[in-house]
Amino acid sequence: MTIQHLSGPSVTVRRALLSVSDKTGLLDLARVLAAHGVELLSTGGTAKALRDAGLAVKDVSEATGFPEMMDGRVKTLHPMVHGGLLGRAGTDDAVMAQYGIEKIDLLVLNLYPFAAVSANPDSSFMDVIENIDIGGPAMLRSAAKNFARVAVATDPSQYAGIIDEMNANDGALSSKIRFDLAVAAFNNVAFYDACISNHLSAIQADGAQALFPAQNNSNFVKVMDLRYGENPHQHGAFYRDLWPVPGTLATFTQLQGKELSFNNMGDADAAWECVRQFELPACVIVKHANPCGVAQGIGCADTYEAAYATDPTSAFGGIIAFNTKLDAATTKVILDRQFVEVLIAPDYDDDALAYAKKKANVRVLRIPHGDGKNNIDVKRVGSGLLMQTSDIREVGRDELKVVTKLAPTEEQFNDLLFAWRVAKYVKSNAIVYARNQHTIGVGAGQMSRVYSARIAGIKATDAGLQVEGSVMASDAFFPFRDGIDAAAEAGIKAVIQPGGSMRDAEVIAAADEHGLAMVFTGIRHFRH
Repeated sequence: MTIQHLSGPSVTVRRALLSVSDKTGLLDLARVLAAHGVELLSTGGTAKALRDAGLAVKDVSEATGFPEMMDGRVKTLHPMVHGGLLGRAGTDDAVMAQYGIEKIDLLVLNLYPFAAVSANPDSSFMDVIENIDIGGPAMLRSAAKNFARVAVATDPSQYAGIIDEMNANDGALSSKIRFDLAVAAFNNVAFYDACISNHLSAIQADGAQALFPAQNNSNFVKVMDLRYGENPHQHGAFYRDLWPVPGTLATFTQLQGKELSFNNMGDADAAWECVRQFELPACVIVKHANPCGVAQGIGCADTYEAAYATDPTSAFGGIIAFNTKLDAATTKVILDRQFVEVLIAPDYDDDALAYAKKKANVRVLRIPHGDGKNNIDVKRVGSGLLMQTSDIREVGRDELKVVTKLAPTEEQFNDLLFAWRVAKYVKSNAIVYARNQHTIGVGAGQMSRVYSARIAGIKATDAGLQVEGSVMASDAFFPFRDGIDAAAEAGIKAVIQPGGSMRDAEVIAAADEHGLAMVFTGIRHFRH
């Protein structure tokens, strides 16, 4: 179906209704409208603001012949308003003339701030209810439906475009801007209604607010089409939250490179979320959603070299993320040495970006630092969603419980906590070998934990790294002692794991038998 929505005539704005809770930019827009001879209708506080600025304005109650009532709850739900917005050019001219309904060509309206009020813990239940706008959404829908004749603005950010077009076209607005504004209005109403539904359907019988509402209405904004989906024969797109969380992937800017693919985005998220948890300069290399090398230290070059050394084979075609500004020297080493899909950093030296241009296909992303975390994780399954609170739990040194006869040294404690942080971002079953704040080997995604432990050892050997004296992290408890036996055989000297197995005593005895130190966290980090 082809819709000829952009080929209609421009419409001169002669009459506008302004009713806004956010008065940012209101007067600038109203002055331009007045300069073009537009009659201004308004309500309540908006009318007062216009009059105080010396602008002529007619109250909606005067236009409808009906007073505002019920503390302003009833003021715009009237045929003179909705008829003026819904009346079609030509088709409805006779009936509008019969009943004295005048056309409204522009609606400028933003809704009561329900999202902000409902998110404020100091708001009472009645405060929340009173911020459910009734007349506003009705008017937005009326104006947006009739975009063939009417323009509708829902946000101050749209005013500049309206002003520019009216100034350039003797007070007229094109069919394209009217359609674009109509789509934005419907999106605005959809988000608004979703906020109300989510908030109210999460209220339980005892009045408490549930984490997960009875009906979930998500709102995401399309950022871009992706190069392709998980495979080239699939299509893909990236959407972000309407208000993205500061510091998360959705706040990225692509500085150069090919279009991003579905897998690029997933791997980039895994790399960025892992690297941004470290306080010291750090580098994370991700391949197929798993960290294959992680290090923190004193600078970009050192951390990259240590991360790369963990698994040079897997690093080929990987995503490389830094939590500090990337310098030109390190950029040159990376791009001269290996194939890279994506580079990520909070910032780049100018010379680093200049050198990256030599590899024009490499995708370079800038993601500003921020303290925000996603509160909810979502996974799509057949005809449904799995939702959970995000795994943002961190474990401190004082929470570690030494369960073996031998306690870790201070250096081992630091390495254990480092390995634990990395293990959180490795697919289960996850095993991480580490020493001196660098990964030595990573075993990921195996059906058996003991095989993950063996794979971590094999990778370390293949990379020519010495496991002897390293520490091991496991994302979940060891169900049998075989994982400990495999680690001891590889040369591991200290272990961090959640504990909680029916065979903990057997596992602890195995560690004591091998002369290993072991600590329990009491927290697991499954990542499926």
